[in-house]
Amino acid sequence: LIYSKCSVVFSKVSTGSYKRQVYEVPSGKQLVDQAVIDRITWATWTSVLGDEVIGIWSRHAEKADVNCACVSHSGINLVTGDDFGMVKLFDFPCPEKFVRTCFCMVTATSTVDIMVLSCFSRRHMIEIFSSLNL
Repeated sequence: LIYSKCSVVFSKVSTGSYKRQVYEVPSGKQLVDQAVIDRITWATWTSVLGDEVIGIWSRHAEKADVNCACVSHSGINLVTGDDFGMVKLFDFPCPEKFVRTCFCMVTATSTVDIMVLSCFSRRHMIEIFSSLNL
């Protein structure tokens, strides 16, 4: 779920059929006017769908390959997790296709303003990546 920063609260969800839907809270009324949706400022971002995150998909990725995404509180970094056990760091927004990325498991960067928690069920491991500039 993604919530807006507006005076009227909206929630954006991604469906199993890879569609984004926006609802007014608390009425639950679906918003379908794309011009209104485009003007909403989102307080959070956890979706792998949308023009803002096209760059997270590699050339050969299938829709189900990237499982999760989270934008930092400052709105400048995006972290994703995928089916291959990789945790990747991107600039946000990431509208360009097939961008290069930083693999958090390989390198650390001091420009990240978030802590990243990564859970691996196969190895029963939890990894926490933390910024040096918190």
